[in-house]
Amino acid sequence: MSGVGTIFVVATPIGNLEDITIRALRILRSVRVIAAEDTRHSLKLLNHYQISVRSISYHEHNKDTMTAKLVNLARLEDVALVSDAGSPGISDPGYELVRAALDAGIAVEVIPGANAITTALSASGLPSSTFRFVGFPPRKESLFREFAESFRMSAETLVFYESPNRLVKTLALLGDVLGEREAVVTVELTKFFEQFQRGTLGELQRFFRANPLRGEVTLLVRGAS
Repeated sequence: MSGVGTIFVVATPIGNLEDITIRALRILRSVRVIAAEDTRHSLKLLNHYQISVRSISYHEHNKDTMTAKLVNLARLEDVALVSDAGSPGISDPGYELVRAALDAGIAVEVIPGANAITTALSASGLPSSTFRFVGFPPRKESLFREFAESFRMSAETLVFYESPNRLVKTLALLGDVLGEREAVVTVELTKFFEQFQRGTLGELQRFFRANPLRGEVTLLVRGAS
Protein backbone atom coordinates (compact mmCIF):
# COMPACT_ATOMS: atom_id res chain seq x y z
CA MET A 1 0.00 0.00 0.00
CA SER A 2 1.26 3.45 -0.88
CA GLY A 3 0.52 4.91 2.56
CA VAL A 4 -0.84 8.33 3.52
CA GLY A 5 -2.29 10.45 0.77
CA THR A 6 -3.70 7.75 -1.50
CA ILE A 7 -7.19 7.33 -2.90
CA PHE A 8 -7.91 3.66 -3.54
CA VAL A 9 -10.54 2.95 -6.21
CA VAL A 10 -11.91 -0.40 -5.03
CA ALA A 11 -14.12 -2.69 -7.13
CA THR A 12 -16.78 -4.50 -5.11
CA PRO A 13 -19.03 -7.48 -5.98
CA ILE A 14 -21.87 -6.90 -8.44
CA GLY A 15 -24.01 -9.42 -6.58
CA ASN A 16 -22.34 -12.41 -4.99
CA LEU A 17 -20.38 -11.20 -1.96
CA GLU A 18 -17.77 -13.91 -2.50
CA ASP A 19 -16.55 -12.05 -5.59
CA ILE A 20 -14.47 -9.62 -3.52
CA THR A 21 -10.69 -9.92 -3.86
CA ILE A 22 -8.30 -10.55 -1.00
CA ARG A 23 -6.48 -7.34 -1.87
CA ALA A 24 -9.73 -5.33 -1.80
CA LEU A 25 -10.55 -6.63 1.68
CA ARG A 26 -7.07 -5.70 2.91
CA ILE A 27 -7.39 -2.16 1.56
CA LEU A 28 -10.91 -1.64 2.93
CA ARG A 29 -9.72 -2.71 6.39
CA SER A 30 -6.68 -0.42 6.33
CA VAL A 31 -8.02 2.96 5.09
CA ARG A 32 -9.27 5.72 7.38
CA VAL A 33 -12.57 6.27 5.58
CA ILE A 34 -14.63 4.62 2.82
CA ALA A 35 -16.50 6.88 0.39
CA ALA A 36 -19.54 4.89 -0.71
CA GLU A 37 -22.22 5.59 -3.30
CA ASP A 38 -24.82 4.33 -0.79
CA THR A 39 -23.52 3.67 2.72
CA ARG A 40 -26.52 1.48 3.57
CA HIS A 41 -25.84 -0.74 0.58
CA SER A 42 -22.10 -0.95 1.23
CA LEU A 43 -22.75 -1.76 4.89
CA LYS A 44 -23.98 -5.22 3.86
CA LEU A 45 -20.58 -6.00 2.35
CA LEU A 46 -18.63 -4.42 5.20
CA ASN A 47 -20.63 -6.25 7.87
CA HIS A 48 -20.28 -9.54 6.01
CA TYR A 49 -16.49 -9.25 6.21
CA GLN A 50 -16.47 -7.59 9.65
CA ILE A 51 -15.00 -4.32 8.42
CA SER A 52 -15.70 -1.44 10.82
CA VAL A 53 -14.10 1.47 8.95
CA ARG A 54 -16.19 4.66 8.87
CA SER A 55 -18.22 5.20 5.66
CA ILE A 56 -19.42 8.48 4.20
CA SER A 57 -21.73 9.12 1.27
CA TYR A 58 -20.33 10.13 -2.10
CA HIS A 59 -22.84 10.11 -4.93
CA GLU A 60 -24.23 12.02 -7.91
CA HIS A 61 -26.21 14.45 -5.77
CA ASN A 62 -23.47 15.53 -3.35
CA LYS A 63 -20.33 15.19 -5.49
CA ASP A 64 -19.99 18.96 -6.00
CA THR A 65 -19.37 19.51 -2.30
CA MET A 66 -17.91 16.13 -1.27
CA THR A 67 -15.22 15.88 -3.96
CA ALA A 68 -13.17 18.71 -2.46
CA LYS A 69 -13.69 17.38 1.07
CA LEU A 70 -12.46 13.91 0.11
CA VAL A 71 -9.44 15.33 -1.71
CA ASN A 72 -8.51 17.35 1.40
CA LEU A 73 -8.98 14.27 3.58
CA ALA A 74 -6.77 12.24 1.25
CA ARG A 75 -3.92 14.70 1.81
CA LEU A 76 -3.72 13.31 5.34
CA GLU A 77 -5.22 9.83 5.26
CA ASP A 78 -5.87 6.94 2.88
CA VAL A 79 -9.39 6.94 1.41
CA ALA A 80 -11.20 4.10 -0.37
CA LEU A 81 -13.82 4.81 -3.02
CA VAL A 82 -16.51 2.17 -3.66
CA SER A 83 -19.72 2.16 -5.70
CA ASP A 84 -22.86 0.15 -5.06
CA ALA A 85 -21.51 -2.61 -7.29
CA GLY A 86 -18.57 -3.19 -9.58
CA SER A 87 -15.84 -0.72 -10.50
CA PRO A 88 -16.15 2.92 -9.34
CA GLY A 89 -16.10 5.46 -12.14
CA ILE A 90 -18.35 3.43 -14.45
CA SER A 91 -21.71 5.24 -14.61
CA ASP A 92 -21.18 6.87 -11.20
CA PRO A 93 -19.36 10.00 -9.94
CA GLY A 94 -16.03 8.24 -9.32
CA TYR A 95 -14.47 9.99 -12.30
CA GLU A 96 -14.77 13.41 -10.70
CA LEU A 97 -12.97 12.34 -7.54
CA VAL A 98 -10.16 10.62 -9.44
CA ARG A 99 -9.69 13.67 -11.68
CA ALA A 100 -9.65 16.05 -8.71
CA ALA A 101 -7.17 13.85 -6.82
CA LEU A 102 -4.80 13.67 -9.78
CA ASP A 103 -5.01 17.44 -10.28
CA ALA A 104 -4.11 17.88 -6.59
CA GLY A 105 -1.10 15.57 -6.86
CA ILE A 106 -2.68 12.83 -4.75
CA ALA A 107 -1.87 9.23 -5.62
CA VAL A 108 -4.67 7.10 -7.05
CA GLU A 109 -4.46 3.31 -6.92
CA VAL A 110 -7.00 0.94 -8.50
CA ILE A 111 -8.04 -2.36 -6.92
CA PRO A 112 -9.70 -4.21 -9.84
CA GLY A 113 -12.47 -6.73 -9.52
CA ALA A 114 -16.01 -7.58 -10.59
CA ASN A 115 -17.64 -5.64 -13.41
CA ALA A 116 -21.06 -6.15 -15.01
CA ILE A 117 -19.83 -5.23 -18.51
CA THR A 118 -17.18 -7.93 -18.80
CA THR A 119 -19.27 -10.45 -16.86
CA ALA A 120 -22.17 -10.06 -19.29
CA LEU A 121 -19.90 -10.14 -22.35
CA SER A 122 -18.12 -13.30 -21.23
CA ALA A 123 -21.31 -15.38 -21.22
CA SER A 124 -23.34 -13.53 -23.87
CA GLY A 125 -22.26 -15.54 -26.89
CA LEU A 126 -21.82 -12.26 -28.80
CA PRO A 127 -18.48 -11.13 -30.28
CA SER A 128 -16.31 -9.66 -27.53
CA SER A 129 -13.03 -8.86 -29.29
CA THR A 130 -14.34 -5.32 -29.77
CA PHE A 131 -17.27 -3.76 -27.92
CA ARG A 132 -18.68 -0.34 -27.05
CA PHE A 133 -20.03 0.46 -23.61
CA VAL A 134 -22.69 3.14 -24.01
CA GLY A 135 -24.06 3.26 -20.45
CA PHE A 136 -27.64 4.33 -19.78
CA PRO A 137 -29.41 5.57 -22.94
CA PRO A 138 -31.24 8.93 -22.94
CA ARG A 139 -34.80 8.88 -21.61
CA LYS A 140 -36.29 11.31 -24.12
CA GLU A 141 -37.28 9.42 -27.27
CA SER A 142 -35.92 11.97 -29.76
CA LEU A 143 -32.56 12.02 -28.00
CA PHE A 144 -32.58 8.23 -27.74
CA ARG A 145 -33.08 7.85 -31.50
CA GLU A 146 -30.28 10.32 -32.22
CA PHE A 147 -28.08 8.50 -29.71
CA ALA A 148 -28.76 5.07 -31.28
CA GLU A 149 -28.28 6.40 -34.81
CA SER A 150 -24.74 7.48 -33.90
CA PHE A 151 -23.62 3.85 -33.62
CA ARG A 152 -26.00 2.21 -36.11
CA MET A 153 -23.13 1.34 -38.48
CA SER A 154 -20.67 0.27 -35.79
CA ALA A 155 -19.57 -3.39 -35.94
CA GLU A 156 -18.81 -3.49 -32.22
CA THR A 157 -21.03 -5.33 -29.74
CA LEU A 158 -23.01 -2.68 -27.85
CA VAL A 159 -23.36 -2.85 -24.07
CA PHE A 160 -26.06 -0.86 -22.25
CA TYR A 161 -27.20 -0.43 -18.68
CA GLU A 162 -30.95 -0.02 -18.32
CA SER A 163 -33.63 0.01 -15.64
CA PRO A 164 -36.10 -2.90 -15.71
CA ASN A 165 -39.15 -0.64 -16.11
CA ARG A 166 -37.69 0.95 -19.27
CA LEU A 167 -36.30 -2.20 -20.86
CA VAL A 168 -39.25 -2.97 -23.17
CA LYS A 169 -39.34 0.56 -24.57
CA THR A 170 -35.56 0.52 -25.05
CA LEU A 171 -35.71 -2.78 -26.94
CA ALA A 172 -38.46 -1.39 -29.18
CA LEU A 173 -36.57 1.83 -29.97
CA LEU A 174 -33.33 -0.03 -30.64
CA GLY A 175 -35.20 -2.32 -33.01
CA ASP A 176 -36.61 0.69 -34.87
CA VAL A 177 -33.21 2.32 -35.30
CA LEU A 178 -30.82 -0.63 -35.57
CA GLY A 179 -33.04 -3.27 -37.14
CA GLU A 180 -33.78 -6.79 -35.95
CA ARG A 181 -30.45 -7.71 -34.39
CA GLU A 182 -29.39 -10.48 -32.07
CA ALA A 183 -29.30 -9.35 -28.44
CA VAL A 184 -28.92 -10.63 -24.89
CA VAL A 185 -30.57 -9.32 -21.73
CA THR A 186 -28.77 -10.19 -18.49
CA VAL A 187 -30.48 -9.75 -15.15
CA GLU A 188 -29.10 -9.92 -11.59
CA LEU A 189 -25.62 -11.07 -12.62
CA THR A 190 -23.90 -13.38 -10.08
CA LYS A 191 -27.01 -13.36 -7.86
CA PHE A 192 -29.36 -16.21 -7.04
CA PHE A 193 -31.88 -15.26 -9.75
CA GLU A 194 -29.30 -14.57 -12.47
CA GLN A 195 -30.87 -14.71 -15.92
CA PHE A 196 -29.60 -14.63 -19.50
CA GLN A 197 -32.34 -14.17 -22.09
CA ARG A 198 -31.24 -14.40 -25.72
CA GLY A 199 -33.06 -13.59 -28.95
CA THR A 200 -33.60 -10.79 -31.42
CA LEU A 201 -34.55 -7.32 -30.23
CA GLY A 202 -38.15 -7.98 -31.26
CA GLU A 203 -38.30 -11.37 -29.57
CA LEU A 204 -36.87 -9.96 -26.37
CA GLN A 205 -39.30 -7.04 -26.44
CA ARG A 206 -42.24 -9.43 -26.66
CA PHE A 207 -40.81 -11.74 -23.99
CA PHE A 208 -40.28 -9.02 -21.39
CA ARG A 209 -43.59 -7.36 -22.16
CA ALA A 210 -45.21 -10.65 -21.15
CA ASN A 211 -42.71 -11.32 -18.35
CA PRO A 212 -41.89 -8.07 -16.49
CA LEU A 213 -38.70 -8.25 -14.48
CA ARG A 214 -36.99 -6.70 -11.51
CA GLY A 215 -33.31 -6.25 -10.80
CA GLU A 216 -30.17 -4.90 -12.43
CA VAL A 217 -30.16 -5.13 -16.23
CA THR A 218 -27.26 -5.23 -18.69
CA LEU A 219 -28.27 -5.32 -22.35
CA LEU A 220 -25.97 -6.44 -25.18
CA VAL A 221 -26.70 -5.96 -28.89
CA ARG A 222 -24.74 -7.41 -31.79
CA GLY A 223 -22.98 -4.83 -33.93
CA ALA A 224 -23.72 -4.08 -37.56
CA SER A 225 -22.77 -6.70 -40.13
